[in-house]
Amino acid sequence: MQVCRSIAKLFSTPQCMLKSAPVAGLKSFEPPTKFNDIEYPERNRLRVVLRVPQYPAQIRPFKMQKRLRYLRGPELLHNTLLHKQYGIIATGGGRMKFKNFEMIRMMILRHVDYEKVFAIWRVSDPWQPISKKSPGTRMGRGKGSIDHYVTPVKAGQVIIEVGGQIEYFEVKKLLENISKRLPFDALAVNQEILDKLAENKKKLQEENLNPYTWKYIIQNNMLGCHKWISKYDRRWYNEYV
Repeated sequence: MQVCRSIAKLFSTPQCMLKSAPVAGLKSFEPPTKFNDIEYPERNRLRVVLRVPQYPAQIRPFKMQKRLRYLRGPELLHNTLLHKQYGIIATGGGRMKFKNFEMIRMMILRHVDYEKVFAIWRVSDPWQPISKKSPGTRMGRGKGSIDHYVTPVKAGQVIIEVGGQIEYFEVKKLLENISKRLPFDALAVNQEILDKLAENKKKLQEENLNPYTWKYIIQNNMLGCHKWISKYDRRWYNEYV
């Protein structure tokens, strides 16, 4: 017992070279991601979009119908990420107003360091005129005056794209907050999520054991469905509204 006390007293002296100290367990972290092959656009900031499209002096601003076909169906052109990093993609059709563009631009400006990160628009400026009559006026006497302009968006359209020296977990919360404030259903994605969604869709089609799919039912006019389904269901087999 006396020997143990002597050893403990020896370790407690300031001259002792062997001292016990609490040591945390060793942890192995993955090496940081390298951003060597990133192509930056000429303009790395989101530009301010025009509230009203600019026409030449001799052209009068035109009016148009609702044209809901601009909102229905899948987007066939701007449905992939050009820089293969992060972005927001629409999962349903809708219209974007000027205030939606400004909301996105201001949220990106406040939470992103443009010295390392870039953001680009993947949708056009508001161009479709929406007319409206003043309250209290009678019906008739032609179409109302133009109230504002919108940009129609289809399902699968990429709204914005973000990239640079930043990882997905750093910008994920910001993109999710933006997607919740849009007037249509949207999803924050990166290239891995898009690849996984496409792979799952292809896997469901290949491994499906039920022969009575929407495509089979509509093509064979089962239960006389051609009498009550819309022409859009015949085109996209009830996948898009």
